[in-house]
Amino acid sequence: MMKFKPNQTRTYDGEGFKRRAACLCFKNENEDEVLLVSSSRHPDQWIVPGGGMEPEEEPCGAAIREVYEEAGVTGKLGRLLGIFEHNKERKHRTYVFTLIVTETLEDWEDSVKIGRTRKWFKVDEAIRVLQSHKPVHAEYLRRLTSTCIPPCGPVCSPTNGNTPSSQVTDGNTPHYVVCSTQGSDLANR
Repeated sequence: MMKFKPNQTRTYDGEGFKRRAACLCFKNENEDEVLLVSSSRHPDQWIVPGGGMEPEEEPCGAAIREVYEEAGVTGKLGRLLGIFEHNKERKHRTYVFTLIVTETLEDWEDSVKIGRTRKWFKVDEAIRVLQSHKPVHAEYLRRLTSTCIPPCGPVCSPTNGNTPSSQVTDGNTPHYVVCSTQGSDLANR
């Protein structure tokens, strides 16, 4: 299913969740400093770069495109941290990847169009900054240490070997799926 919005097409999966992708952008492979961007709605607040997937777009391609547009960075796409579902007021299903930044643009699409800014944070500090207004984004960083090792294969192929292996659900936290190296249809969701 698709919904059209000015300059944007929203895509939904078969369960009615908005299809989204995001990246935790790190300064290096130590993953101790993460790049956050200012919110377009609340410029004094920070968020993890990410957004809606376009029709026929794979999760990893959407994640790379979104960080390029929102944060003005390119880099090496890493592992899939998980798929986060937020069920309260808006049903989102977000594929969250890691990315090691290799290039930072001086001017980028969202900096020029909407004045978006970016800033490096230590992971603990980023969790504190995100917790008050974007607790789901803070949860991405909390899950950093509980992702699969070795890194998961690409999530952009129907036979990629990822499977849901762990779910966390309660009234206040997002549903979370950890990737695994056993066979399944995770990428087809």
